[in-house]
Formats: sequence, structure tokens, C-alpha cells
Amino acid sequence: MVIPWIGVSLVGAHQARGATTGNAKYVQFITLADPLQMPGLSMPILDWPYSEGLRMDEAMNPLTLLTVSPYGEVLPNQNGAPVRGVVPWKYGFKSAKSLVKIRFSSRSSRRRAGTLTRRQSTASIRT
Repeated sequence: MVIPWIGVSLVGAHQARGATTGNAKYVQFITLADPLQMPGLSMPILDWPYSEGLRMDEAMNPLTLLTVSPYGEVLPNQNGAPVRGVVPWKYGFKSAKSLVKIRFSSRSSRRRAGTLTRRQSTASIRT
């Protein structure tokens, strides 16, 4: 499915700020984690805030976008408002929603995004 996103390329936004990446090899996208808006955060399933990462060559591809609108409409909360990353050649989970921070790093995060911790993997969840 082709979605007409409105936004800017990550590389364009980064260059517009005049920022340099230094010796960064990775980009980490950190998402919103607000318990008042997201009551499910209290469930011990994932470590929050959720983060996702890309290698620098993937992040600096002109097709990696920071978007604010699909189809010319306001980006709904459930689709990642106010800013969503879009990486069209990757699986959907690489397109992080509700971004609050973008971090450039010279090394990969030790914890893989969205993985269970040992404590959480043995926790029971009441329904």
C-alpha cells in the first residue's frame, strides 16, 4: 500500500538544524510514554519508553521520513501523532510512532527495542 505522507526526510531535518552526526553509527528513536494517556503502560510487558533503532546509512536515506500527516489529514494519535517515523522498506515496527526524542550514537543500544526483560518475561498478567 502506498501512503502519501507529509513530512520531511530525517536527513533533511538533520541538515536543516546544522547538526553533525560526529562518529555516530546508529540512530535511536524514542517514543512517548505517558501513563495518563496510555494506561496500558502499567502492565509489565515491555520496558517503556519504547525505542527503535536504525543504522546510520538507513536513517540518512532520503526515504526515511519524519511525518506529520497521512493523506493530507491530521495524524491521529493511534497512528503516531504528533510525529511518526516512516521507513518504507522495513517492517512496520521500525516506523516508530509518537516520537519524543531522536538520539545519535556511536554504539548500538544494549537492550533491543521492544524486548522483554528477564523480570518481565516471568511476570504474570491478570485479565
